[in-house]
Amino acid sequence: MDELRGDFSAARPAEAAEAAVLRSLADSSCNVLFVLDKQKRVLELNRRACETFIVDHGFRGSLVELTGSAELDTMVSEALRNEERELEEQLQLNGRWWHVHIHLADRPGPQALVNVALEDVTQLVRLNRARRDMVANISHELRTPIANIRLIIDSLFMDTAKPGRKNSIRSLHAIGRETDALQWMSEELLDLSMIESGQALMKMVDVPTSDVVAGAVERMADFCEDRDVRIVQKVPRNLYVLCDQGKLVRVLVNLLHNALKWSPRGEKIRVVVTREDDEILFGVIDRGEGVPKEFTGRIFERFYQVDPSRSGNEGAGLGLAICRHIIEAHGGTIRAESNAIRKGGRFYFTVPAGNRP
Repeated sequence: MDELRGDFSAARPAEAAEAAVLRSLADSSCNVLFVLDKQKRVLELNRRACETFIVDHGFRGSLVELTGSAELDTMVSEALRNEERELEEQLQLNGRWWHVHIHLADRPGPQALVNVALEDVTQLVRLNRARRDMVANISHELRTPIANIRLIIDSLFMDTAKPGRKNSIRSLHAIGRETDALQWMSEELLDLSMIESGQALMKMVDVPTSDVVAGAVERMADFCEDRDVRIVQKVPRNLYVLCDQGKLVRVLVNLLHNALKWSPRGEKIRVVVTREDDEILFGVIDRGEGVPKEFTGRIFERFYQVDPSRSGNEGAGLGLAICRHIIEAHGGTIRAESNAIRKGGRFYFTVPAGNRP
């Protein structure tokens, strides 16, 4: 770097100005940029590199001292040994994913310059992983009800004797349940797509909280009967909420559906509503296993399931993500209470209170 500084100091004003412009451009880059010599010593680095590796602009140590990455050091060594003008790879560094671009620069004399650019692609890697998980989850969840419907139909056709009315009705009920599962999943996918694309418009009006709860409970009536679970409501009269009624009903329906999946047969689910200052607090409480403390922060992520292999409960992990999007669009918050506090599943969300008393 001393050699470079000497060159700059001896340069003509035009050249010095050009060097200053180049440094300014490098410092304004969103990528980590630094220059190495043939011995992999740092000659120059931009502001983003200083912030990422917590060094100052005067750092002149080795590449390994700068980054702590033996993998990156090996990549640069390979580029120098093979005289590769351009080399691009991806690696994990300091808990993040980076796209690495190594460029051997032309320079008079035997001394080689190695330009290294690191682009943070952590979010892109996460999105790609989420896309793969989405395809895998949807394929898995669709396969089960479709296979069940096929088996039921095949069993009806394979009966040597004419199936009795009772067996036929039982089979039709089973097909209905599996069809409901398919319809539920398709609705969740459509809802999430509309919400995340910004196409789900909110129509905010004052609505009685009792109407919101009643609408959700009515939609879940068949599911409750099938699973032998009751929904108990505790909703004060003359309490209004400022909301998009259809979307808020959807939130409660998703939470009730989630509670039904985990509730033992013969149990009950409680829906409680209270006013807290300028907000209305809704709670959906069941007597299932609840959410372990370590998962309460992630349970509202898309396709995230606490332990699908152990739970044996169907679902693609979309319902709670949809709830979070809708509640945040209302300006409210949603949370899950850990089962370490009290047994059972406990989900709470807030939305603005209506203007009516």
